[in-house]
Amino acid sequence: MEKTNVKVQTQKGKQKTLLLVASVVFFMGALSYASVPLYKLFCQVTGYGGTTQVAQNLSDKVIDRSVTIRFDANVNPALDWKFVPAQKSIELSVGENALAFYRAENTGSAPVVGTATFNVTPDKAGIYFNKVECFCFQEQLLAPNQVIDMPVSFFIDPEMMNDPNLDDVTTITLSYTFFRSQAQSGTVATNEKKAG
Repeated sequence: MEKTNVKVQTQKGKQKTLLLVASVVFFMGALSYASVPLYKLFCQVTGYGGTTQVAQNLSDKVIDRSVTIRFDANVNPALDWKFVPAQKSIELSVGENALAFYRAENTGSAPVVGTATFNVTPDKAGIYFNKVECFCFQEQLLAPNQVIDMPVSFFIDPEMMNDPNLDDVTTITLSYTFFRSQAQSGTVATNEKKAG
């Protein structure tokens, strides 16, 4: 009878351990699946990593403090595009609504869909950099040799004046990097496998 009792307890202990291990594995899988959207949400809310904010309306308050906005453009080597800012920089007052343009050209021989990632530096200014409209909100399709000017409408939130960590900020750089769309990259890779 004592042996049976020990076997039952050992069996229950194994079941508890198995349940605990399965729970940990499930929790880790769920956490890893949710980590990318949660991190993106965290960056959008806090401006972490230079993530800019999306504004629904233009600013209605302009402050007498000027900031220089520099524009930077980059293209991933897998994308046959030329991508440059139409202007190197502009100077504007905090709260002033601004409109800038970037120019993109498809230098390849086939239509290509590109998508842009963006950030601002210094990173701490990201939470105060508000985009009202931007080409980066959607993918861009360019035909071979097509050239387009793409607008970005933005303002620096006047709340920046209440943040002592930004007292030293006189220049903010808005940077974009264009990549081939992931959906199109999958199509290209599939077609290359079929051809090979």
